Amino acid sequence: MELKEHLDRPTSGWSRGTGPDADVVVSSRVRLARNIANIRFPSRQSPEEATEVLTLAERAVGILGDDWDFYRLAPLTAPDRRVLVEKHLISPQLARQPQAAAVAMSHDERSSLMVNEEDHLRLQVMEPGRNLPQAWQEANAMDDRLEADLEYAFEPDLGYLTACPTNLGTGMRASAMVHLPVLVMSGRVGALLQAVTKIGYAVRGMYGEGTDAVGNLFQVSNQRTLGMSEEEIVAHLDQVLGQVIQAERESRHELRNQSPDHLADRVGRAYGILRGARLLTTAEAMRLISDIRLGIALGMLPEIDYATVNALLVICRSGYLARVAGRELPAAERDVLRARLVREHLQRAEAAAGGR
Repeated sequence: MELKEHLDRPTSGWSRGTGPDADVVVSSRVRLARNIANIRFPSRQSPEEATEVLTLAERAVGILGDDWDFYRLAPLTAPDRRVLVEKHLISPQLARQPQAAAVAMSHDERSSLMVNEEDHLRLQVMEPGRNLPQAWQEANAMDDRLEADLEYAFEPDLGYLTACPTNLGTGMRASAMVHLPVLVMSGRVGALLQAVTKIGYAVRGMYGEGTDAVGNLFQVSNQRTLGMSEEEIVAHLDQVLGQVIQAERESRHELRNQSPDHLADRVGRAYGILRGARLLTTAEAMRLISDIRLGIALGMLPEIDYATVNALLVICRSGYLARVAGRELPAAERDVLRARLVREHLQRAEAAAGGR
């Protein structure tokens, strides 16, 4: 599959809007950090070692199946690398260091493999909705197939060796992207996220470490990787997710009972602006997208679905806009193009819904 096909479409398998508890949980992800034995970590490796890792990874990806492709990042433009970040296929860190870096991905983009990021290999599986056990099973199977071709850096007493000590052991980061608009609106999100942090979980923005929680989207993930099995990490995080989901749903129920007109007006205005705006900044677009996602969850917008909204999260970002335009755009031109693409996307969704 040509990389162009991945870059041109704003949707991925994980963003289809299906899966359990999709009203709150956008996606579930399991990521495994792995390094190849007897080769120094990326921060210390020589150019020859970096090239060796690329060669070994490309060979190993060949055994994953015909629905996988391997792409080196060095030839890509900065906007194209940003699109891969916006679709959660690579990290911002990998996008900033494209030399001797690569990404492999399945055609449906649920699974991907970063090469020469912080570790030699960062493999991940993303599933729609609250689906951590399924993501873990698929990641584990993918890991086993890669390990059949590669010798991992592993010590019986320590587990998988990683560049950062916080990943030592299982090398696993399990996470879920959650949408918490009413907890944010009510001012309760701070206390909830502080409680989650106190019991050993990290809360970050939608693109992971060092990013802001735009659009009321947060990533909740484990911090402990040593002394627990992968199954225990997944099970414990899933329990925490259950508590987060309950808190958001209770807040939504309360808001709907106490201020139904205010809520309906907020959702209706957001949808109307997105359908008719000629200028949209990123911040405004993300706020309005959050409002209409809430409207879908409450059954107030039957003409669109979660998949439609999830695609907007990519469409409104700078990398995707630059790719559509074929060049980097100044802010004013981005705002015009963003508004047009959002209008067109919603119109197509409405037409498709009307034809069903």
